[in-house]
Amino acid sequence: MKSDQSSLLLSKSNQKKSFWIRWNTQTSIWNPSPLRKTISYILLGLWTLVCIFPVYWSFITTFKTFSHFSGGPYYIPFVDFEPSLFAWRIILEEGFDSTSQAFLNSIIISFTSSTIAVFLGSMAGYALARITYKPRVGSVLLFVFVTIAVSVIIGVYSVSWQIAIASGLAIFLLLLLSIGRYFTKTLSNHDIAFWIISTRVLPPVTVVLPMYVLFQHMGLLKTHWSMIIAYTTGAVPVAVWLMREFFSKIPVVLEESAIIDGATRYRIWWSILLPIVKPGLAATYVLTIIATWNEYLFALFLSTANTQTMPILVASQLTVQGTQWWTMSVVILIMVLPVVAVAIYLQRFVISGLLSGSVKG
Repeated sequence: MKSDQSSLLLSKSNQKKSFWIRWNTQTSIWNPSPLRKTISYILLGLWTLVCIFPVYWSFITTFKTFSHFSGGPYYIPFVDFEPSLFAWRIILEEGFDSTSQAFLNSIIISFTSSTIAVFLGSMAGYALARITYKPRVGSVLLFVFVTIAVSVIIGVYSVSWQIAIASGLAIFLLLLLSIGRYFTKTLSNHDIAFWIISTRVLPPVTVVLPMYVLFQHMGLLKTHWSMIIAYTTGAVPVAVWLMREFFSKIPVVLEESAIIDGATRYRIWWSILLPIVKPGLAATYVLTIIATWNEYLFALFLSTANTQTMPILVASQLTVQGTQWWTMSVVILIMVLPVVAVAIYLQRFVISGLLSGSVKG
């Protein structure tokens, strides 16, 4: 009798051990154990809640009023609080003109600057990936010195920027022809690309005031072009760096046959390589759109009442009476819609490029 009981207990313990072994056994990297899968799903679910909750909170805040904030927090509409369209009426009826104007300004400025930045970045990225440049360090430093001198002359002596730039270019060419033969040390393409991307290390606050003065002298301060130029200047280095990496991964063999047939560099870039790097273009365009759409510092200094963008409209909800969270949430939801739409539309190009790159033969 005792032996039967002990054997029964032993079989139960063996079943528990075998169950635990099966539960915790990983057959391969692509087939983890059930325990690992469960833990992964739990962690992913928690992280999804962390990511989605701010969006959900902003959405339900659009249906709240001041009274809901004084006694909250309230999380579930129709359960914790009665929804109201008060904030939507303020933004879309009373403030329709300012909201639509800021939205249109953001569309014009962000999409124009991103398109120009990606276009220039793709050309520069292709050139740095395929053409070997050997600029002389002395010539680069000389150009930087002349540029700084021209900027100082414009700011201190109020000289016309057209005259200052023309004079600066003339002085640079004369100095380059006279002492340029003494410059021997050169830069590589990698040095040039790194120098371009290193301009993003400079804090924007250090250049926003000089750009304000420059655009004021050029008569562009109250126009969209001041912000388009500023945004494009900030987005081009990132576009150049990313597109150079995409072009570097394309085999040179694809271009050699076109060169033999007499195709120019521009023709190769436009007709052969750009269709291949569509996923790279889409990814770069999404990144530049997000950066320019959410930019606040340059918009704060360079925009006026007629050219203000959506980030400025969001900040304007901070009034002397306090933060209008309900109207701010409405503006935020309106603000994120174009970026989400662009990301969803361009996602297919990124996915198709990844899938085509994973297929051999």
